[in-house]
Amino acid sequence: MNEYLLLFAVVFAINLMPAFGPPTWSVIVMFGISSNLPLVGLVLTGAFAAALGRYLLAHGFRLLANYVSQKTKANLAAARAAFERRSHRGILALGLFALSPVPSAQLFAAIGLAGVRIFPFTLAFFSGRLVSYSIYASSAAVIEKYTLSDAFMDGLTSPIGIGLQVLMLAGLVALARVDWAKYFGPPEEAPETPAKD
Repeated sequence: MNEYLLLFAVVFAINLMPAFGPPTWSVIVMFGISSNLPLVGLVLTGAFAAALGRYLLAHGFRLLANYVSQKTKANLAAARAAFERRSHRGILALGLFALSPVPSAQLFAAIGLAGVRIFPFTLAFFSGRLVSYSIYASSAAVIEKYTLSDAFMDGLTSPIGIGLQVLMLAGLVALARVDWAKYFGPPEEAPETPAKD
């Protein structure tokens, strides 16, 4: 039971980080190697902790959106309206995104800022993580010498990883700064308040 709690706590904490956290798959691999947790328990615990962490991260950014300027709120409302007109594509894209190794923290931050419904994204993320964590956990023996400290160092020192995180953060800033109404229509088409989950 203690191993499950430790796995949950580590994965949950990593997924609350808005940037520069180690990849969760590395934690799954490490626990797959060093613990006696069955594959199903490892994957379900990891996926649930990751999804809950991302869900709360998005809610944190939703609260932060209350403290931005009126111009930024209008930009975010227009982005939300544009997304909601094409939401079926967004959910499909997130499903593919959730299976890829691309960082998802900034996507959830953007969802929270824009006031888009968080739960459907979290559900797609959870489903994708069930698949990807199953693959990583079942191949844990192949990368047996990989440790959590290696994962943290790779996340902090990999030029590609750092560049990708910086690019995603720039995209998050652009979300709030771009006048989306100019491209997708006026913000009046967006609901007055963020969607409820």
